[in-house]
Amino acid sequence: QVQLVESGGGLVQPGGSLRLSCAASGIIFSDAAMGWYRQAPGQQRELVATITGGGSTHYADSVKGRFTISRDNAKNTVYLQMNSLKLEDTAVYYCNAPSGRTHWFAPRNEYWGQGTQVTVSS
Repeated sequence: QVQLVESGGGLVQPGGSLRLSCAASGIIFSDAAMGWYRQAPGQQRELVATITGGGSTHYADSVKGRFTISRDNAKNTVYLQMNSLKLEDTAVYYCNAPSGRTHWFAPRNEYWGQGTQVTVSS
């Protein structure tokens, strides 16, 4: 069974920092591109950042220079370091594996975590 379990969300003041973690199980993690998405109330889910199995990264313009995505393949974990947080960063943050596979000959599927709430408020 594939699981993506996020942690690290919470309440933080504007300008503060948080680090989100996503622990993956059931997929070949080193092979999997991973991503973070977010969804604010009444808004569509949007891409925040992605990282390939080789470590190449991509960021939404709104978070460039403030957020950093990274991964630890030994721990099957992807991180999102969020600095200089703004009110508009408030959202539920979701971990995503867009094309994970459970073994080398399995078809690729998309997987999502359950989300973790990030609230930026003074």
